[in-house]
Amino acid sequence: MAETVQPKRPPLWLLAFITLSGTMAMHIFVPALPEAGRDLGAGLGAMQMTISLYILGLAFGQLAYGPLADALGRRPMLMAGLTIYALAGLAAALAPNAGALVVARLFQALGGCAGLVLGRAMVRDTAGPEETVRRLALLTLMMLVGPGLAPVLGGAMAATLGWRAIFLLLAAMGALGIALCWRLLPETGGRAGPVNPRLLGREYRALVGSRAFLGLAIGGGCATTSFYAFVAAAPFILTGELHRPPQEVGLCLGLIILGMAAGNLMTGRLAARFGTERLLLGANALSGAAALGFLGMVLAGRLGLVPMLGLMLVFTLGIGMASPAALARAVSVNPKVIGSASGLYGFAQMGVGALCTALAGLGRDPALAAAAVLAGASLVAQLAFRIALRRVPAK
Repeated sequence: MAETVQPKRPPLWLLAFITLSGTMAMHIFVPALPEAGRDLGAGLGAMQMTISLYILGLAFGQLAYGPLADALGRRPMLMAGLTIYALAGLAAALAPNAGALVVARLFQALGGCAGLVLGRAMVRDTAGPEETVRRLALLTLMMLVGPGLAPVLGGAMAATLGWRAIFLLLAAMGALGIALCWRLLPETGGRAGPVNPRLLGREYRALVGSRAFLGLAIGGGCATTSFYAFVAAAPFILTGELHRPPQEVGLCLGLIILGMAAGNLMTGRLAARFGTERLLLGANALSGAAALGFLGMVLAGRLGLVPMLGLMLVFTLGIGMASPAALARAVSVNPKVIGSASGLYGFAQMGVGALCTALAGLGRDPALAAAAVLAGASLVAQLAFRIALRRVPAK
């Protein structure tokens, strides 16, 4: 009887690095928008396109990488994505006008999203259900930490080295990722052969038609990337409503993200003790309670820096625990199409993140808008998880 050979595990730190590369580029350019606009003679609308198209590129690109990786292998598709990411970063650094910059940013996103999809798929390829939750926790942290800390780094670089240096840094991260993957990354998935569009369509229809997968994907996005709404609103809340100096924005976001790190560290032990289903529902309930507390504080006219940061720490603690549990369950719904499931899950996450970010910009009160978005997203996530978990056997 032939012995089953387990695929060699890729270094988790390397998967975390390539995940961070893709998500960091999302918001790192935000502090430099005014400077770049003046340099390129472009208006605010054109410069904002460099952010919105990046998010859309991350969302739609993930739909392609998953099935391509299932057909052609994880390693070659990841290397191709990192190459696109690095070259697009260099093109953005040399962009002569706003149009060229927008196009470069779109390709940068299409390359950067490879790490988000394939990092998750590689973990699922080489780990059992409970261990998958623990290993995905670090990748989830990188996906959420990148957009939170990126504006701090981007602001510092723009002030000292200029906005083009930001893209040189991102290109260098892409080049380093290529070199590291070439030397250290094994192939973890089989090759199913050429992509069959009809088969691919059936796979996506099956996933979208699965209430279990759809509930986990929508719930996972609402429970995690809804946090982007607060990231987008934080500068206006802190400087406009709480009258704090601009340099405190990055410090506050960095402090809040510690909650995600703590949640991620707790995930493995809690999942083993309570199971991923109870962990998922309980963690999201914790985030929802914090979001409702934030909303109540704003409606009562008692917004304060310390209580807001405390509530957001609790909110991100819940994210840190819920996100890897939701992701692990979602990509396990159909083990035959892990890559496609990872891509579609990532598309849902980024789509929800983009929607929540847009909703947080409505109205004249950024704190009220952000609090309402977080509270609403937490409630939707809880409902979606309950619907999904009725159809997924507990593990």
